[in-house]
Amino acid sequence: MSVVRVLVVDDQVMIRSGIRALLETGTGVDVVGEAADGHRAVDMARALVPDVILMDLRMPVLDGVGAITRLRADAVTADIGILVLTTFDTDQDILAALQAGANGFLGKSADHEELLRAVERVAAGGSSLSAVATDTVVGHLTRTARQQRPREPVSPEDLRKAGSLTSREREITVLVTQGLNNDAIAERLFISPLTVKTHVNRAMSKMHVRDRAQLVVAALRAGLRED
Repeated sequence: MSVVRVLVVDDQVMIRSGIRALLETGTGVDVVGEAADGHRAVDMARALVPDVILMDLRMPVLDGVGAITRLRADAVTADIGILVLTTFDTDQDILAALQAGANGFLGKSADHEELLRAVERVAAGGSSLSAVATDTVVGHLTRTARQQRPREPVSPEDLRKAGSLTSREREITVLVTQGLNNDAIAERLFISPLTVKTHVNRAMSKMHVRDRAQLVVAALRAGLRED
């Protein structure tokens, strides 16, 4: 496996050093640079073109969202994977970062393995969302979909995928589109959270999606909703 080249962006020296130490304890990751603000991060990204940028949100000179916006607007840096790593995980922060073009959102409380997995997924062209970020995206997608009228026609392929769901998987998927997490769904249906998780995973497989946010998009596109 090729080495993932990472640029760490945070205004606190100790945090940058800590992240570097975590990333470089294993193989496969090379921290190629550090930046203390968004403006410097943009300049370094243009010069180094890393595979992944670990981006803080609250920084002087230029904040994380501003830096992400500039990176995505520049042909040299537009395709670099950007993983937001921050202590600020409000809905507004999460949506602003993702709408600006971030590929993932992770809290600084994440452990070593979770951080490495997220970096690897983003480097491979995927996305990585913390549980809080996923719930925020699901809620946002659900609210947006309910406001959209008229609905788009459902394609035969969407109908085929939705038709492969069992009645229980369909029921739980609809509850997911309403923004309920596994614990809330379990309480609603009088089953265990583990059972809910199993059904959600099976629904994701049948709908050909990788995560909960994508399941919401696919389910709403297939007309699986209750108004």
